Amino acid sequence: MCTQGAPEQNQIKDQDQSDLTHVSVGDIIHVVGDRSFAPLLMLVGMLLVSPLSGVPTFPSMVACVVLLVTSQMLYGRKHFWLPARLLNVQVPCEKLQKALCWLQRPAAFVDRITMPRMTVLVRGPSIYIIAVICLAIACVLPLMELILFSSSVAGAVLVLFGVALVTRDGLLALFGYSATVITIWMIVGGAAMMLPS
Repeated sequence: MCTQGAPEQNQIKDQDQSDLTHVSVGDIIHVVGDRSFAPLLMLVGMLLVSPLSGVPTFPSMVACVVLLVTSQMLYGRKHFWLPARLLNVQVPCEKLQKALCWLQRPAAFVDRITMPRMTVLVRGPSIYIIAVICLAIACVLPLMELILFSSSVAGAVLVLFGVALVTRDGLLALFGYSATVITIWMIVGGAAMMLPS
């Protein structure tokens, strides 16, 4: 009996160790909630700005999340949906923990300076404009992995728009539009440098 049970015990032990060393995208979404479009944009943007963006294919994974979420925002869904294959993507817990620790100070600073203002920029039709911009960023984000620091700037755009929508802070939305212009400039400039002369 004990001999037959040993492989099962080892399998359970290996599974527990895997659970301790990795966290899935689905676990992160579960914490945020499936009705929280803006907080999710803010979260993935902050992770993209953090050192976690150095994990291979992570920016592309973020692009898939943003693409699906913003598409559903434009469609008017109340709850967002993500495919199981994307929800099951694993992120190393150690790198995620480092990213969250790195983000604590910036998050505290943002929390102190935000307030409801210029709300016309973060409600009604303005929400759809923001969603279109985030959708466009998601479309080019995988290519931005080839351009140094550009994915982090794109992450900053997502953070600014996400925080602006959460806190109803139109001033941050204006900063988001400005960061979008910088992102476009970096993409165009980086693409021009990669073209053969």
